[in-house]
Amino acid sequence: MQKQISVVLDKGVEFTFNIPAGTAPLAHAAARAWLDKQFTELECEPLRASGKVLTADKILVVTQAAGSKLLGDAVWSADFVAAVGAALGKPMIRVDVPAMAITY
Repeated sequence: MQKQISVVLDKGVEFTFNIPAGTAPLAHAAARAWLDKQFTELECEPLRASGKVLTADKILVVTQAAGSKLLGDAVWSADFVAAVGAALGKPMIRVDVPAMAITY
């Protein structure tokens, strides 16, 4: 089954990434570690006042901070797609930054 991750940014900018069938998935722990690293490197802030950062929240703020520049970079976006796909484990994922929502 083909997997796909779509990302919607502000001003109608959208990226669609297809994950070829048979691609070896990233380990869940490696996906979380990559997202944690990007969260720190991109100087992201928690969405919740409590400071708790859920995986979905982390994906949203990393995607927002990355913007078109990093999502357009082939190497970074391949790592992003692998990490998001492994972290959420769903075949179809839509990351909607303006709505701050992730749907499956």
